[in-house]
Amino acid sequence: MKAIVLCPGQGAQKVGMGQDLADTFSAARAVFETADAACGAPLSVLMWQGPEADLTLTSNAQPAILAHALAVWAIVRVRITPVAAAGHSLGEYAAYAVAGALTTEAAVRLVRRRGELMHEAGTARPGAMAAVLGLAGDTVEQVCAAASDGASVVVAANLNAPDQTVISGDPAAVERAGEQLKAAGAKRVLALKVSGAFHSPLMAPARTGLEATLATATLADPSVPVIANASAEPVTRAAEARRLLGEQLTSPVRWVDSMRRLVADYPGVPFIEIGPGAVLAGLLKKIAPEATCLSLGTARDVTTFMEQAA
Repeated sequence: MKAIVLCPGQGAQKVGMGQDLADTFSAARAVFETADAACGAPLSVLMWQGPEADLTLTSNAQPAILAHALAVWAIVRVRITPVAAAGHSLGEYAAYAVAGALTTEAAVRLVRRRGELMHEAGTARPGAMAAVLGLAGDTVEQVCAAASDGASVVVAANLNAPDQTVISGDPAAVERAGEQLKAAGAKRVLALKVSGAFHSPLMAPARTGLEATLATATLADPSVPVIANASAEPVTRAAEARRLLGEQLTSPVRWVDSMRRLVADYPGVPFIEIGPGAVLAGLLKKIAPEATCLSLGTARDVTTFMEQAA
């Protein structure tokens, strides 16, 4: 079947993730073994046994979520012909792997390094993030611009749904913006547990390090278009992918525009979300209610899909 493949981002990790896939499918086991080797550490043991505090660390959570997504893909790819792919933040690397631009090993190494660099940047300049619910994204962007000053900055970091935006920046500016957003009509502003101000100017040091890593990574032209977070435009060349993956760290995740682009470009084509959870399916329902999305994350999900798609 033809489908648009979606890959989730950080926050979907939990202890036990992917173990049922490894126990049931040899193709999934092979992916986790490759991820362990690429990390130089037993990532799969951490995924399946914890402790949760270690799994939640950015440098572990990112390769864990990517490995889970690619383990699912290793199984279901025989039933799916992707026409395009997209991933939320770190999920963009999994999307490039689905499109054949990155091997599993290269993708794991990149996101592992990405997570380390993001954590280091967050330690050097602590940041904060908060989810804003019930307010349009353009309004959130305007309030963030007004709440920023010479000493502290806050930006709209994840434009996730028409009524859901995550803001990111210096703690004082995020707090200031939160109060102003409530005054502007936001239903809720929820602080997030993060190790840095992701997708904001505070990630500039991490971007520099990541761009150096990307410059030497083996990256091929994707076989199908991958919608880039930073531009919400399709990418078909390796050089453009390198540039936009670096830019992504300090740019907003333009998820609403990305999904609208895919729906417009591929009318009627179903979406399939691979990896832990069903967050992206939920966001898609808010963005484009007419679109359909099947989430495949567990062995049961995958088994049912494989039987029905046979």
